[in-house]
Amino acid sequence: MHKPYPPLLLSLLLVTGTAFAQGGAKDELIGKILTLQKPAIESLAQSLAEQPAAQLLEQAGAALPGRVPAERREAVARDIRADARTYAEEVAPIVREKAVQLAPSTVGPILREKFTEDELRQIIAVLESSAWSKFEQLGGDMQKALGEKLVAETRPAVQAKLAVLEQSVSRRLGITPAAADNKASAASAPKPAARASAPAKAASR
Repeated sequence: MHKPYPPLLLSLLLVTGTAFAQGGAKDELIGKILTLQKPAIESLAQSLAEQPAAQLLEQAGAALPGRVPAERREAVARDIRADARTYAEEVAPIVREKAVQLAPSTVGPILREKFTEDELRQIIAVLESSAWSKFEQLGGDMQKALGEKLVAETRPAVQAKLAVLEQSVSRRLGITPAAADNKASAASAPKPAARASAPAKAASR
């Protein structure tokens, strides 16, 4: 016959058992949230995977005029874009898969620490809501509508500021034809102050 547990030990066992049960319930809720958020996680991974290629394309576009003859620029640009697509097709799946694998050990602990079980259930209710699903599906359309209108409304102001910035950077770097032309014209311009000083010296003699 087993002896009854001391009151203190019994209390500890009850508290520990409750904690394990709560942890298991939380883990289950977190797992469900991560499953529902898998498309968002994969989208983030896709963006991170494509970012280096996008930066490289931008740099290549800036370098083309100075390194490739005009008649070959379009073909070279097309080949570079094809290389970038190949990179994305090969790298993006690797990064997406790894992101899904890492989510439980990175996002999971934050959800576990910062949210109660009730809050996790509320999050799941929102993620499973048909209204939220519809909102997410229309996210691209809403961003496009806002982006197009925003660009159209702010283009004049942005282009003016961008032109000033480009001129400032060009002057600091001294690498643009415009900067070289300005230097050449400044060097060849007459110097009236120096000529005006000669008569003054002669008169003083």
